[in-house]
Amino acid sequence: MTELLAGKTATIYGGGGGLGSGVARTFAREGAMVFLVGRTREKLDAVAKDIAAAGRSAEVAVLDALNEQAVDEHVRVVAAKTGSVDVSFNLITRGDVQGTPLVDMTTDDLLRAVVTGLKSNFVTARAAARRMSEQGSGVILHLNSASGEGAMPGMGSTGPADAATEAFMRYLAAEVGPQGVRVCGIWTAAVADTLSKEKLASVGGPNVPDPQVVEQMISGMAALRRAPRLAEVAEVAAFLASDRASGMTGTMTNVTSGLVLR
Repeated sequence: MTELLAGKTATIYGGGGGLGSGVARTFAREGAMVFLVGRTREKLDAVAKDIAAAGRSAEVAVLDALNEQAVDEHVRVVAAKTGSVDVSFNLITRGDVQGTPLVDMTTDDLLRAVVTGLKSNFVTARAAARRMSEQGSGVILHLNSASGEGAMPGMGSTGPADAATEAFMRYLAAEVGPQGVRVCGIWTAAVADTLSKEKLASVGGPNVPDPQVVEQMISGMAALRRAPRLAEVAEVAAFLASDRASGMTGTMTNVTSGLVLR
């Protein structure tokens, strides 16, 4: 079977995290030369080692996705080395805060995820879009929980952060589409095999339920009666990044197992 991403380059910001590492391995399996970007070398190196052990190619760069100069320079290096910048996917952690009523939330807790998510996606997407527009092709991907489309108590900063980034990406799609650049997003939430007590506590505080309980809660609400899996998200991302999705831009693809029905 033909590899979906054969001959393409793919830069993944947050490539050492749960979602980022899974997407990176899938992209590499599908033939992409993967560039892993993040702030923790040990995590990035571990993913790159796995990819190399599978006979694929991955390189690591330690930088902050909020650092405009560093991101611009890294994109320049990738383009100079490979000749193209084909896929850019930002999966960094935003610093969401949930479980606190909005009327009790501090301004900093509300704005952290909004600003970090929007700024980092702007910085990385802008750098990629400039190069992609010059070459006449490329795909910029983003991901959120679909909370920007709804309203549910206790979601804190997640809904505003999702909405801000999603709106920006939609407008970007309208601007760079004539240059052959596509911008697509994925909705997903509570991806079962990326949940950990530490990760949940960083968002919801020390009294959050165990990962198994959260998964059961999501499964009970989702139409498919299960939480989405990492492989499902990664496979959809690979499809969106590929030429088989060449008619798709400015839209979100729902990988929530029916937690969101839209």
